[in-house]
Amino acid sequence: MSMVSPGAAPVDLATRLETVRAGVTDAAREAGRDAAEVTTIVVTKFHPVSLIEALYALGVRHVGENRHQEAQSKAAELAELDLTWHFVGQVQGKKARQVRAYADVIHSVDRDSLVAALASGESTIDCFIQVNLTDDAARGGVDPANLPALVDTVLAAPGVHLLGLMAVAPLAEEPRRAFARVRELSVQICSQAPAATALSMGMSQDYAAAVLEGATHLRIGTAITGNRPAFS
Repeated sequence: MSMVSPGAAPVDLATRLETVRAGVTDAAREAGRDAAEVTTIVVTKFHPVSLIEALYALGVRHVGENRHQEAQSKAAELAELDLTWHFVGQVQGKKARQVRAYADVIHSVDRDSLVAALASGESTIDCFIQVNLTDDAARGGVDPANLPALVDTVLAAPGVHLLGLMAVAPLAEEPRRAFARVRELSVQICSQAPAATALSMGMSQDYAAAVLEGATHLRIGTAITGNRPAFS
């Protein structure tokens, strides 16, 4: 695979990326924050490796995927690039060790059994605990009532480093209100995990609200990548 030159990026991709970067800067300014505190992860599900190469040429270093096989393949093909790979989808327990092998950060830790599967005495993986903000137990994420216990489990697991909390704003709720709930949960667990202050929240449609409520990591797909290929 050849290295990418800056001129390889399509103009529309560059424009979308710059629009989001400007939006993050504006939201951070409104919140009285430094935009440099916010990491934008470009979620590239269903998009080809060539798009990630183009993003790399534009300065993107954080990439997100949520399907194991696709993520594993892309990470292997782009191993020569200094990318940070974020796994943002649900992790099957039986695939946890495989995901751990290529991912730098996992955003969806939500149960004790997954923590056990990720634990290792040989290396450390960064992670977020995903919180379920809905009443649907079938959705990914831990119930807020069970969050303190899961925090303790993660803190006790060898080779698993807790960065903070992750959540998706429910469709029926105003995003900023939902993100404020996550921020409050983050404050509540600070006595258990004083260093776990990161907040992974905010996607294409609501990232500005997330920044206003303290998001440190944004997971943005179509606002930067454009629509997924038709075959997806």
